[in-house]
Amino acid sequence: MTKINTKALGLSFGVLWGFAVLFVGLMATFFNLGTGFVEIFSDFYFGYNANLIGSFVGCFWGFIDGFVGGIIIAWLYNKFSK
Repeated sequence: MTKINTKALGLSFGVLWGFAVLFVGLMATFFNLGTGFVEIFSDFYFGYNANLIGSFVGCFWGFIDGFVGGIIIAWLYNKFSK
């Protein structure tokens, strides 16, 4: 049985989720779209706001969140696939 590389999946999830959070933050900043998402996630991601700096702060927290989530998913998969 093939094992999943935990770091690779963590980085993949982190980059994907970080850019998604950044994209929504920038859309909320410039086009007033996705403001509900930003409001909800600003409770979890300290400093995440609908402005330029807040969008990049959210990108950082989104990367960390996705990275940890990806590592946990890969680790669980590897444990359960034995």
